[in-house]
Amino acid sequence: MSVDLVVVGAGVVGAASAYFATLAGLRVVVVERGAIAGGTSSAGEGNVLVSDKEAGPELDLALYSQRIWREDLAEHGDRWEFESKGGLVVAASEQGVASLRALAVHQRRAGVEVRDVTRSELPDYEPHLAPQLAGGAFYPQDAQVQPMLVAAHLLRLARAGGAQVRTRTEVTGFLRAGDRVTGVRTSAGDITAGAVLNAAGTWAGGIADLAGVHVPVLPRRGFILVTQPLPARTIRHKVYAAEYVGDVASSDAALQTSPVVEGTAGGTVLIGASRERVGFDRSISVTAIGTLAAKAIALFPMLREVRAIRTYLGFRPYCPDHLPVIGPDPRAPGLWHACGHEGAGIGLSAGTGKLISQALVGQPTDLDLTPFAPDRFPPAEEAPR
Repeated sequence: MSVDLVVVGAGVVGAASAYFATLAGLRVVVVERGAIAGGTSSAGEGNVLVSDKEAGPELDLALYSQRIWREDLAEHGDRWEFESKGGLVVAASEQGVASLRALAVHQRRAGVEVRDVTRSELPDYEPHLAPQLAGGAFYPQDAQVQPMLVAAHLLRLARAGGAQVRTRTEVTGFLRAGDRVTGVRTSAGDITAGAVLNAAGTWAGGIADLAGVHVPVLPRRGFILVTQPLPARTIRHKVYAAEYVGDVASSDAALQTSPVVEGTAGGTVLIGASRERVGFDRSISVTAIGTLAAKAIALFPMLREVRAIRTYLGFRPYCPDHLPVIGPDPRAPGLWHACGHEGAGIGLSAGTGKLISQALVGQPTDLDLTPFAPDRFPPAEEAPR
């Protein structure tokens, strides 16, 4: 068969790209080697955040994505439990508060809404917080979605517009006409296409390798704890410690943990966040889980009496410079990328999909894609280890 676009990957980024490309009038096929949202999209908290990003291209993309979530996709928000709950970042020391205030200055200039929160005001936001905290910052734009529902419903909407979705279909190679990519070889046969979009998440580096180009997407493992259901609004916002921002921006391979705590519509509480580069090792780290639990209790002492009912892990698609890879690849014309968003992929997916669709049909993009260029990295043999 022949289409305008093959999207490789049926996670949230691939689903958003397929949806917006279909809206733009393209004939789209999504191929996924497993199940819809079966990779990283099924193993996150559903963050749609601006609070954890410093001023720069990623924050610009986050703010743009906020607009897409709240305007272009607003009518569908109930389908994926879009909740504009806001984020509360807390600091244990006056020095930490000062760092939050300094970060907020640059974020406000970029268009982020931030409210400084004093020590005495913290209980108004979260009555169960530990009393010794020094202060914080509140970000009303922070939100949460259920990522598996996002992927499922965006693909359902894309199918309603004529797209096809093929699960259990693995990409095994690329069709070429000279240097140009003209489609994919799959376990279920060849598909010719005007463009191929690599939205394979943590496995995007392997898809790029099949095309003979280097895109250094690496896995970064993280764990999440889930508690027994609690009464509604026991924890009202996404709450995390100030060091989380630094952990997100870090390139350290060793285990890092910073408490992130939030309630869900069903009453359970999600507790993160850990980061470590251990390849695709799926073994359970008792150290990581125990540290997360201890730090969550330090933020919310009442959690000491709450049972954790399960834990899960996922692999964030990490790029060395902490920016995603978005746009056409000049090294292999016809190949495009939408990958490497690390832990921000759920929130950034809406903007990424809209920008990709604009570029594919030759429209000016709402954001400059240059900072996200696929060929910005050194060749594989020169890349730092």
